[in-house]
Amino acid sequence: MAKPNYAFEKRQKEIAKKKKKEEKRLLKAAAAGESQQQDDQATSGSNDKAATNNDT
Repeated sequence: MAKPNYAFEKRQKEIAKKKKKEEKRLLKAAAAGESQQQDDQATSGSNDKAATNNDT
């Protein structure tokens, strides 16, 4: 009977953990980018409205 290769199993778990962590990081980065774009649009839109209200 073959011996279990614990080092291989451990390495596979570490790789899976790193992959999951990287996916989570990318997801957070994408979400932060979207919210930042929305904030920029909302800020520029409110500035434009304020400028037009002051002109009239």
